[in-house]
Amino acid sequence: MRSVIRSTLHGAMRAAGPRKGTSCGTSGFLSHRTDIGGFRVARIFFPIATILSRPITRASDTATGSIFYREAGPKDAPTLLLLRGLPSSMTTHVPVLVVGAGISGLVCAYSLRKGNIDAQLVEASPRPGGVIRSERRDGFLLELGPQSFSSTPQLAELCGDLGITDELVEAPPRAPRFLLLGSQLQQAPLSPPAFFASSLFSTKTKWSILRDAIGRSAPPYVDESVGAFMRRKFSAELLDKLVAPFVSGIYAGDPEKLSLRAAFPQLFEAERAGGSIIRGMLLAAKSKKGPKQRPTLQTFRAGNETLIKALVASLGQALRSEVSVSEIRRTNMGDAAKYQVTLTANGSADQIIADRLVLATPTHIAASLLPGVSTELASTLSSIEYAPIATVSLGYRKSDVGRSLEGFGFLVPRSAGLRTLGTVWNSSLFPGRAPDGHALFTSFIGGATDPQAVALSANELVALVHGEIAPLLQIHQSPTFSAVTLYPRALPQYNLGHSERLASLQKLRAELPGLWLAGNYLRGPSIGACLEQAQSVAEEIRENANR
Repeated sequence: MRSVIRSTLHGAMRAAGPRKGTSCGTSGFLSHRTDIGGFRVARIFFPIATILSRPITRASDTATGSIFYREAGPKDAPTLLLLRGLPSSMTTHVPVLVVGAGISGLVCAYSLRKGNIDAQLVEASPRPGGVIRSERRDGFLLELGPQSFSSTPQLAELCGDLGITDELVEAPPRAPRFLLLGSQLQQAPLSPPAFFASSLFSTKTKWSILRDAIGRSAPPYVDESVGAFMRRKFSAELLDKLVAPFVSGIYAGDPEKLSLRAAFPQLFEAERAGGSIIRGMLLAAKSKKGPKQRPTLQTFRAGNETLIKALVASLGQALRSEVSVSEIRRTNMGDAAKYQVTLTANGSADQIIADRLVLATPTHIAASLLPGVSTELASTLSSIEYAPIATVSLGYRKSDVGRSLEGFGFLVPRSAGLRTLGTVWNSSLFPGRAPDGHALFTSFIGGATDPQAVALSANELVALVHGEIAPLLQIHQSPTFSAVTLYPRALPQYNLGHSERLASLQKLRAELPGLWLAGNYLRGPSIGACLEQAQSVAEEIRENANR
């Protein structure tokens, strides 16, 4: 008798071929990544626009829009191989197996099937989507991971394919961001005139910007931290008040450990190519082809999980949840190497053979699966660190909040002495986030500089956040609603040496034909970066299959 795993995968392969959506018309936890091609002084300092607009992984009951599928054809039928020595007499053979149904795995499998490659996707947890999770509780719409995302052409195209473009909503483009400076919330000066007119920064710091424009420098040969870069090129003041909070916003990272060339490669390349950040950015902007599009901050009416649910609906039975991988081995079959994967579900284990394998899981999970394939690859993956994050959502009656809530929210420099990294004013950004007469705030605690925060209880975290934001927002009463979500491994850290680690991963992976990696540790943690990296993996597999 066949196991649950083989029957479900085999049934899925027989029932449906690659699904193809027709167009109906596009991490991290705290911020979203934006293009910095244009000359804007603020963007020179922070390629990520702000902590307030994205997780690190950040609902709709159904995916909206129309999705049409083609009928399965003869080439979609599965190939079954007889492998002697296995407990079961029959082993399922799949052209591509994708492991992990976060945004990277979902997009990779969707792109492969759209290109007529029969990709199957397995996910160990009951629900796909990874940290991208939207929930409605007591009239509040919560984002338990990334709060929003930055628009990209690839994301816009995917939304069109899935029929969910009409569900997109944009944040007010001119909504101000704030910084906690001198115990007061101050509007962040994110334009050149605002920056040079601001009293928040000294003459020395302002002069350092002009010095970069007229001077010339070269990046050091050795890997340089974001903190060291900012002190060398600009000032410690700019690092403390502006850059470090934004670094916490996108990576939840420590600027003294975060690698500039890995986390912000545009800045590294700008100095290398132009001898100046400003001149280098101008050169990069001029070299870009096609129309210039300024990214906007977006989400969906029913939350970020709308994208996940649309992908899941499109994949249908090609996606199997609550199926875990317990072992992977590489085996030679004829003149080609295949991947023998042991799957477990409902207490039953079975094996399948995959021509090509994509690991779209966090690095520690991928590392635990690969010792039977490459101990060196597993070791390199396990060396990538993650930062923990606690997401604390608090709801208040608007009448209990004395401060104006026009804006995105605020960031907190570490020198301010608070444990809160930043707070997003969700109900000010997007409609339907709180019941009438109420406001919703999402705050973030922890990160690389305060990893012990996730050890606190939910009640302790709620009390901590309320106690820190209440004086800043002139809140006079306790919250009427609270929700806490803990992520012990929220965001990969692009720390010093990360570029070398990625180069090593690429070299080791190239020695294992048929194996690919996908995830937020490769090209950036934002939703857009994960999507583009997953699509590039799918394109490589299509090219490989056509050789």
